[in-house]
Amino acid sequence: MFKKILVANRGEIAVRIIRTCRELGIGTVAVYSEADKESLHVRLADEAVCIGPPSAPESYLNVPRIISAAEVTGAEAIHPGYGFLSENPDFSEVCESCRITFVGPTGHQIRSMGDKANARQTMQQAGVPVVPGSDGPVAGVKEGLIEADRIGFPVMIKAVAGGGGKGMRMVKEKSVFEEMFNMAQSEAKTNFGNGDLYLERYLPRPRHVEVQILGDQDGSVIHLGERDCSVQRRHQKLVEESPSPAVTPELRRKLAAAALSGARSLGYIGAGTVEFLLDQNGEFFFMEMNTRLQVEHPVTEMVTGLDLVAEQLRVASGEPLSVTQEQVRFTGHSFECRINAEDPDHDFRPCPGEIGFLHFPGGPGVRIDSHLYQGYRVPTQYDSLIGKLIVWDQTREQAVARMRGALGELVVSGLKTTAPFHQKVFAHPAFMAGDVDTHFLERMTEEGVPEPVPEGA
Repeated sequence: MFKKILVANRGEIAVRIIRTCRELGIGTVAVYSEADKESLHVRLADEAVCIGPPSAPESYLNVPRIISAAEVTGAEAIHPGYGFLSENPDFSEVCESCRITFVGPTGHQIRSMGDKANARQTMQQAGVPVVPGSDGPVAGVKEGLIEADRIGFPVMIKAVAGGGGKGMRMVKEKSVFEEMFNMAQSEAKTNFGNGDLYLERYLPRPRHVEVQILGDQDGSVIHLGERDCSVQRRHQKLVEESPSPAVTPELRRKLAAAALSGARSLGYIGAGTVEFLLDQNGEFFFMEMNTRLQVEHPVTEMVTGLDLVAEQLRVASGEPLSVTQEQVRFTGHSFECRINAEDPDHDFRPCPGEIGFLHFPGGPGVRIDSHLYQGYRVPTQYDSLIGKLIVWDQTREQAVARMRGALGELVVSGLKTTAPFHQKVFAHPAFMAGDVDTHFLERMTEEGVPEPVPEGA
């Protein structure tokens, strides 16, 4: 096992990684921008190195500075967390060339899944069902229209290098195809530096269900069940749960088998997530694979009792996974609410500011992953995620009640957060019944949102 690792990230995920390293007796190096000088991950790490000004390209995305920080401090490995450089194949390969272990899959594996059109073809060859669509990137608007007519409207236009809903448009009819295509292409170029697009059939009211997988250097690949991430706003996940209320034992076996088949075809190493769209008929289709730790990984940890960061470190150091597939046990139900510094009453606009009074909920089955503390100033330069509230209980109904209580107890003064919005989600009859899909929040907004259920109801 490593003696020292560098955490190439910030915020709650950096704190999360540092905590596991402490438990394993691994020394930690935090890197930080000038805007994050007072961040909790800087205080918790054994060492800290400033890598540049607030701008992410000059700090958290600056590969030479991160590599230099690792070399100066003698870090043997780099954990990228999620976001920033976590799915950058060049960064993985630079680490390897500098004899620093990248805690994640190989550059080739990241690259093969990062290109969404190539990922479709790879999974198709592995026998994994994919949404009907173009065989690869389309050359331009004319070829796109031909493919759209073949697939049938409505269609989804997607960026080959996409993620997080960027470079994605749903097109209902032919007359607006060119306009939507150009908009998606411009957005893709701006966000990913790659304007290539491909097309898929539009699935009405699908659920977003993903399977967590782990692979080691000995060739073992296991799954840790599924997560339902259907409650989304503009393709950004807000609430996640495990297991999915829509997945039967038979469907769970099929999803797991498909995810494992795809991962094994890559010889996959480390933690990864194979994401699917599940239609109303119970058919599922591969959407993409994230070659990193997911924001929502805690719900999987809660129902399996496994530490996914510890497994990542174990695999990266050359050790086998701590469990076999037969040893994995699934118990109870877990939810995660992403707490963002946003104002849900004004189109979720970011609300950075200084934390006044802060109170985190507690009690059995309640977990908070956050980098907040009283007096901390949330910077303006980065993602608005300030914490994750996770609960566990024996049944979904009990877990819903536990989340309601935890949300009611959470106090973050000094700025607006999405906590009150989550209270309304957990009060909605359709959500309580598990009847959700990726358009749930749109319908909820149109219908009007009920007031939160009183505590104890």
